[in-house]
Formats: sequence, C-alpha cells, structure tokens
Amino acid sequence: MRNKKNSIVVLSLILSIIAGLVVIQPVKVSAAKPKKLTATFDVEDIDKHGHISLSLSCKEIKSAGYNYGDILKVKFLDKTLKLPLCANYTDVDSGKPGIFARKKDTYVLLSVNTGCFAVKYNLAEKTIHKDGTFEWNYKDDITGPVEVTISLKKAGAYAEEIQLRTVSRSKNREDYPNLTDKEFANFREVTTNGMGRGVLYRTSSPINPSKKRNTYADEAIKEAGVTVILNLADYEKKARNYEGFDDTYYSTTNFMCLDLPVGLETSEFKAKLAEGLKFMAANPGVYAIHCKEGKDRAGYVAALLECFMGATYEEVTEDYMVTYYNYYGVTPGSPRYEAIMNGNIVTSLKEAFTFKKKDKKKDLSTRDLAKCAAKYLKKIGLTDAELKALRANLSVNIKNETRIVP
Repeated sequence: MRNKKNSIVVLSLILSIIAGLVVIQPVKVSAAKPKKLTATFDVEDIDKHGHISLSLSCKEIKSAGYNYGDILKVKFLDKTLKLPLCANYTDVDSGKPGIFARKKDTYVLLSVNTGCFAVKYNLAEKTIHKDGTFEWNYKDDITGPVEVTISLKKAGAYAEEIQLRTVSRSKNREDYPNLTDKEFANFREVTTNGMGRGVLYRTSSPINPSKKRNTYADEAIKEAGVTVILNLADYEKKARNYEGFDDTYYSTTNFMCLDLPVGLETSEFKAKLAEGLKFMAANPGVYAIHCKEGKDRAGYVAALLECFMGATYEEVTEDYMVTYYNYYGVTPGSPRYEAIMNGNIVTSLKEAFTFKKKDKKKDLSTRDLAKCAAKYLKKIGLTDAELKALRANLSVNIKNETRIVP
C-alpha cells in the first residue's frame, strides 16, 4: 500500500515538473547525528504575526547537519516540542508549529502556519498602537533572553511530507503564458452558490508591488467596477505609501485596511475581521477582498463568506485551490492538491466551526456550512442585523443558474 502511495506521489511530481511551475528540491536525510545547538530569543525578536526569530542563522542550522524533514526536539522554558525542520510555512498544516529555515530569512524561526507562536505557547501579549505600530510584552514571570536548545529527534521523519508540499512560483508574467492577466493576478469573481453575480471578487494586492502582480490586479478591479475594498494585509498609512498609490484605481474606491495578523485563532484576528465585515455590511457595493497574495488571509475570509452565503463544501475547497493552480500549477486530483487543500483551508474551517465531541472526523461535507459560518461570525462580534445586511449586500443580482468554479 505504501509503495502504491509513493508511486502516485512520484507520478504527481513528474507531471508538475513537466508543467514547469513546481521546483523540486530533494530532501536530504542526515547521515550522522547533528550536534546539539543552543540559541536565544528576546521579546524584541517577535514579529507582528508572533513568529519568533532565534539567534541562530539558517546557515548555522544547516551546517550543523540538520536537514529539511528532520524532526527536532526544541526545548525552551518548561516546554519541549517535537517540530519538523521546514523551508516554508505551508510545509505544515494550518495551525501547526514548526522550526523554519527559510531561504528568504537570515535567522531560524519558531512559527505556526496561519497561527501565532507567541500566543499559542503563552509567551507574550501584543499591544497595538493607533499609528499601526506594535509591541510585545512577556507573559507572567518570563524574562529574557530565553534560551532554546535544539537536538535531533528523528532524521528524515517528515521528509516525504515536505516533498509533497514543496511548490515554487515566479514573479515574471512571461513565466505564465497559459494564464490570463487576471489569473496571473489571482483575480476572480466569487460565484459559489448563494452569491450574487458581479458582487464579490478576490485578488492579490492591487497596490503592493512586491509580487509584481499589482498593476494587473488594479486593472482587474477597475474593469469589474469594484467600489468597496477590504484590505486584509496593510494598515492605512502603509497602503497609501506604496509607490504610485495615488495613480491607482484602487485609491478612488471606498477601502478599509485591517492589517490582519496571520494567526487565524487569535483574538486580534477575530476582532479585526469582525470590524471589516461590519464595514461591508454598512457599505453596499461591488466588493473586493485581498491580502498580499490573495492566498491565505483572503482565501480564508473568502471561504467564510462563501460558506455564509450557502456554498457547498466542494465549491469552497475548489475555489480556494484555484489560487494554487494560478501560482504553482497544482492540479486537481494530485496528491499535492489534496495535501495542500486538507492541510490549509479544510483544517482552518474545522478549527473555526464547532463540532460535537462525538464527531471525531469533523466532516465538513456533511455540515450546514451556512449555519456554521453564521454562528462563527456572531461569535466574533457581528449582530443579527449586521449578518442580515451582509447577506443582502452579497446576494444582489443573484441568478438561478449553475455556478462554475474557475
């Protein structure tokens, strides 16, 4: 059975390589037991999302003999964690921790995928100032610097999982000849069951130039006639300071900046999300939601709204995964597709929606997702009147026809 599974994985990887969008980097297995490492972190080493930067470089942990896919024993304070060494946040399921030596970073991180490590392990509390700046303060009697020891638990035990999840994208438009400009910008209308036509769009950032998709996204929202925008990634001053902002169509719209953290389970995320949805309820129009890539935070919020409006499980998951085709060429039916879908949006919605204790499988496909979403939205702060207004705003121009997910 295991050989059959491995054969399927290999076939999927071959097809992805042929597509030219997935870059596979072989995961090494440690030949000899790596040496034990010691690092520290202080409260100033916690970023806005609660990721913790250690005083250990990515180069050092690799030079010590550790490899991606190794399970490491990480000790700090009174905690002992068994964490996979990963190259990207998405190497672990949503809400799961890992130790990350990302190529874009100088130092090793302790992080939670779509989560907040500092909050999850009760290390610090975040204070947000009116100007958008923040600071962290240690909880209880913790004082810094905190010492962290790292040792090998099991070499290569997570290597196959990382191999399955490894994807890569390009910022160059010419590397995606089979995509339209809108698809390159990860822009699309949300057309799931219950949603009005031409009412809600999701996209990568139309103003942040870091991913080289902003001009395509800005043109797309203009063509769609978007009037109300929910910016999940930035605070307003940062948004207005992007180069060329005043010349964008975006700048003419009624937009709200939420600066959402990536920690979906945090009280900060829920409070800010409630504020944004209240804004949508109070401002009828043609909506667009975006974060930086239109992938994680925008993907989650879009899924919540789709559920709220009556989408099926298949519609929600398929729409979420369109992003992974647009960026990485991940195709439906492949093991990589299933791993990413189940490890991200499915896991996130399971955590958001309540289940009875006896429901061990937490099968979303059998749940009333509209009811689940409404319950969640009320729990984070929306009133019945606001939910009614939001539903009315999102259902205008609704047509009784079969909805087609891109």
